[in-house]
Amino acid sequence: MTTLPAIIEPDMQQVPALPPTQADDDGQMIRLWLARSASPNTRRNYEREARRFLAHVGKPLGSVRIGDLQDYVASRPGSSATVALAASALKSLFTFAQEVGFLRFNIGAAVNVPPIKNTLAERIMPEADALLMIRQEPDLRNRVLLTVLYGGGLRISEVCGLRWRDLAVRDEAGQATIFGKGGKTRVVLLSAATWKVLTALRGESGPDVPVFLSRKGGALDPSAVHRVVKAAVARAGLSAEISAHWLRHAHASHSLDRGAPIHLVQATLGHASVATTGRYLHARPSESSARFLGV
Repeated sequence: MTTLPAIIEPDMQQVPALPPTQADDDGQMIRLWLARSASPNTRRNYEREARRFLAHVGKPLGSVRIGDLQDYVASRPGSSATVALAASALKSLFTFAQEVGFLRFNIGAAVNVPPIKNTLAERIMPEADALLMIRQEPDLRNRVLLTVLYGGGLRISEVCGLRWRDLAVRDEAGQATIFGKGGKTRVVLLSAATWKVLTALRGESGPDVPVFLSRKGGALDPSAVHRVVKAAVARAGLSAEISAHWLRHAHASHSLDRGAPIHLVQATLGHASVATTGRYLHARPSESSARFLGV
């Protein structure tokens, strides 16, 4: 049995701060690959999948064959979405390994990502439910947090990274400069209502202070945001499946329902392609040919 590279030992929790500049072995190769992703969540998921895969095949990356990869994907337990994520992660690994010259061939190119059902429609809550979560939150910080997640359509990592210097007055409301997914920066205009509750939270905080403080005085981490959202969901008597990202889905869907141009929603949410934003139109169509029939 091949010894797993140090990068994917079970006690590995995060990518080292300084990845290697070249790959001389499997461990360094995987560290380089993981360092490409700006998202900590993606890095964790990909690292976990690489560890699982190498434990399964029991051989170095250079000795893995197409059949090994195909067999792994075909036998991977979990939902269709989990299997698709596994296939995508490993295809990414082998593609990158060839690009940097670590492997001669990209065996991942021959492996198809299994199709998955689009369940976006199941994760879009009614507007009344989103507002109920916000209005029933008794804690000011948490109420503002929920408001910004929904009103700004922000990702959890973006909310956690907000500092007061990122916010600026704009006309009768304000704007937030967001450092988002893929290392891209965008500016989000906030509504007057969202801006009002947001500025009420500041007090005497300086420009470099996090907008959403933990009890210890630092920035809230993603796990704390998840706990706030789950508590708000329970308080409002809503489905336990609802997560913080559902508020971002709700922002996209509800703004489109209210007539917001799709390119504007794309820019606000920081989607790389308008096709990604268009999924919300398909998830909640405004018309259907079925309504024209007599049955």
